[in-house]
Amino acid sequence: MKKARCKNMFEKSNPNLTRLIGELKKISAENKAPVWRYLAELLEKPESSWAEVNVGKLQDYAKDHSTVIVPGKLLGNGDIKRKITVTAFKFSVSAKKKILDAGGTILSIVELYEKNPKGSGLLIMK
Repeated sequence: MKKARCKNMFEKSNPNLTRLIGELKKISAENKAPVWRYLAELLEKPESSWAEVNVGKLQDYAKDHSTVIVPGKLLGNGDIKRKITVTAFKFSVSAKKKILDAGGTILSIVELYEKNPKGSGLLIMK
């Protein structure tokens, strides 16, 4: 009879998230880019402590043509008129629509680190 494997309270059950965290740590080490390690550490925390950022906050803090990372979920409350590139682990449907309607771009975390392995010029919103 197999023993049931006991999950510790910080072990992630989402295999895609676990793989992403590992990739972020690897790309950080390979490129001497601490931003990716920091993002991995934020995503390793319990999901209940992840950032939830509204697009209105992006309007307030991001400049046109900047690249923003949300280490959690981007929500659709507020308005945005800036053309920015946004990366988040999760997006609400309304947040995606507002970013795209403003002329912005949405990238996955993987797409962003492939485009910018050094992690330069990024704004992390929590």
